[in-house]
Amino acid sequence: MFFILSKTVSFLVLPLTIVVILLVLAVFLKNQQWKKRLLYGGIILLLFFSNDFLANEAMHAWEVQTVAFKDMAPHKLGIVLTGSTIPGLEPNDRVYFQRGADRVTHTVQLYKLGLIEKILISGGSGRILGEEEPEANKFRKAMVLMGVDSTDIMIENETRNTAESAQEVVKMLDSLHYKSEECLLITSAFHMRRSLACYKKVGLHIQPFSTDFYAHPREYYPDAFIIPKVEAISIWHKLFKEWIGMIAYKAAGYI
Repeated sequence: MFFILSKTVSFLVLPLTIVVILLVLAVFLKNQQWKKRLLYGGIILLLFFSNDFLANEAMHAWEVQTVAFKDMAPHKLGIVLTGSTIPGLEPNDRVYFQRGADRVTHTVQLYKLGLIEKILISGGSGRILGEEEPEANKFRKAMVLMGVDSTDIMIENETRNTAESAQEVVKMLDSLHYKSEECLLITSAFHMRRSLACYKKVGLHIQPFSTDFYAHPREYYPDAFIIPKVEAISIWHKLFKEWIGMIAYKAAGYI
């Protein structure tokens, strides 16, 4: 039940959903005072959430920064979390990635640079309805095509979210005799705080390696402050989903 609620309820409180609700209510309400309040409120929120500078600053503050390869110490195991493939596309003889493909490519870089010896991919299918090949399997296919030795890849392909991933991975690390300090946690920068919290909850204090950054270098040109951008709304959606996820996980005892 928690899995289904976590995938559905969050959409009701996303920025664009809130704006649409306010504007729709402004159209249908008969009270003129409330019509104006809701209309102005919807417009103000739309301008706020579409402001590129504000969205970028918020994402900068939330994302966990990474380190240069040259400044890293080698680790025995890289734990990479899935969540960046596109389900249901045809033909199904290849892996379709969305923006988070850095989770795969940067993991392969770490492996080829000798900064991780083995790779553990964690993540099943996050779909509520229908069957889909587990994402861990897809990640593995892509990594093998990129030159990673298949014998150096382990997969956990049953879990549906970050909390379940942490609960299963800690069991695997215990059976394989890996210590926390020997492992590197690899996921998107915006997702790292929740991931670290879930893994800390099960007793794993793992070094983070962030990928897939949404924040960009600060720009102080007029268009960054004035011109509304769809990309800014997308950034706020990412942040809201993470914040809601953190609250839900805290309430459920996952972090």
